[in-house]
Amino acid sequence: MPLKDRVRWGPNGPLGVLVDPMTWRAVPYLLVSMWLGIGRFLLLAAAVPVSLALSIFWVGLPLIMATVLMWRMGAMLERRLLKAAFGVAIRDPYRNRTERGVAAYLRWLLGDPATWKDLGYLLMLVPLGLVESAATYLLLFMSGVLIGAPFFLVIYETTGEHNPFTIDHWAGTVAAFCLGWVVLVVAAYVMRGMALLHGTLARVLLAGSEEERLRASRARGIDAAEAERRRIERDLHDGAQQRLLSVAVDLGRAQAKFDAEPETARELIAQAHAGTKAAIAELRNLARGIHPAILTDRGLDAALSGLAARAPVHVDVSVELTERPPAAVESIAYFIVAESLANMAKHSVATQASVTVFKEAKRVVVDVWDNGVGGALVTPGGGLAGLADRAATIDGVLVLHSPIGGPTIVRAELPCEW
Repeated sequence: MPLKDRVRWGPNGPLGVLVDPMTWRAVPYLLVSMWLGIGRFLLLAAAVPVSLALSIFWVGLPLIMATVLMWRMGAMLERRLLKAAFGVAIRDPYRNRTERGVAAYLRWLLGDPATWKDLGYLLMLVPLGLVESAATYLLLFMSGVLIGAPFFLVIYETTGEHNPFTIDHWAGTVAAFCLGWVVLVVAAYVMRGMALLHGTLARVLLAGSEEERLRASRARGIDAAEAERRRIERDLHDGAQQRLLSVAVDLGRAQAKFDAEPETARELIAQAHAGTKAAIAELRNLARGIHPAILTDRGLDAALSGLAARAPVHVDVSVELTERPPAAVESIAYFIVAESLANMAKHSVATQASVTVFKEAKRVVVDVWDNGVGGALVTPGGGLAGLADRAATIDGVLVLHSPIGGPTIVRAELPCEW
């Protein structure tokens, strides 16, 4: 099965939703979302009127600030819960504070659109949570009762105790048992659907606006470019520049000894020759790290096949593109695969991996899969975070799915216009 299908349906086809950890990670949140929504609504219903009523006195100002900060913290907590439950990563979209003072702080707090979007999301949690929790409780209860039908019948035949869930003949019990599994599969899909809907609504309200997102994307791109410039500068200074300086010193010494000690001069010239070749090799490696020549000359398929050939395990490569994408997209896709395979070799203990590149709508999708131990994380300043910043330069996204025990999937979606 192609990787893109395995990502979409899980490890075992459509029924894989039952064994996909993402399904059951969402269940605790869906069960308590109603209570979270009601609890936060009651806090807001008490705090907002009181702080507004006291605003005519000086004590009302800090109460208003505390109330706004309270719902902001509630929204920040919600973003962390959504990432843990649904795998939806949403950055805090708040504007940077530029001025000091209480009045400036209040203007900054109340003038940020994200503050009011947070409030709208917390209020939306009440009806949304009621629907999610009710549906989850009902479907799980129904599937549990039906699957437990044989257990209730055994109790009835053993003790004679009858309860509303007992079916007193085996034919009906077996039918109920089978129906219970059908209901459980339906429940899993319904819960995944609710998680998808909830995550979409959360992205709309808890993430920044398109303009702010693009501004943040550009800022991340500038930071990534600056970090790359510093890396190149450091590599040049510590590598090729030092070697070339050593070559110059050796040639100067050889020139001074050319007449008096010709044998020593020849040794110094040979040493300078070896140093020059080493410097050329370092410059070639550095240029390959900036943009590999094979990518320019032969395209993504050949470049990724070269990366796979150097990997310590067997890597299947499939590039399903009818035309070459723009150079920026090719370059980002190449480095995403290169970093992912390097991380796999260092940390995953994998025995098999695959790389799939395909076009989906107006995007180039890059999937890197391995059967290692999982547990990979996107940490600030790490390689995967750098890849996400690279993707952000063209408004792309990078998603990591790496549960403990594996497998690990790195997916990048890069906008592309042919």
